Amino acid sequence: MDTDSHSDEKIIDVLSLKNVAVIGMSKHPSKAAHYVPKYLIDNGYGVTPVNPTADKILNMCCYESVAKIDGPVDIIDVFRPSDQISSIIHDCIKKKPKVIWLQEGIHDSDSEELARKSGIVVIFNRCMLAEHQRLLS
Repeated sequence: MDTDSHSDEKIIDVLSLKNVAVIGMSKHPSKAAHYVPKYLIDNGYGVTPVNPTADKILNMCCYESVAKIDGPVDIIDVFRPSDQISSIIHDCIKKKPKVIWLQEGIHDSDSEELARKSGIVVIFNRCMLAEHQRLLS
């Protein structure tokens, strides 16, 4: 699977945004959908968990959907399978984030193009933790 064509400079610009909603954030510490957002928190990011099956993760209130989050979100970081991205992207577009970040292994070109046409930067098949460590650590 390919990745997006953003330059390192663009990724650094994106990583300078600090308000991140994480769709599919996990309660289980061994899963990337848990330890990646925890890493982001430990590195100064404000993280909002989105998981309809949990009330709290890392002592933070969980939202059942991105639409339920009060206030703006800079980045929506997605940990859901590629076959679920279409409906997720539609919800994300309504929230008007600056960036939709699809973690490693996640890609849906048609949905990504819809987001781009709405003025949203789309990053796909990359890990926020790995990119932060590679470019900013």
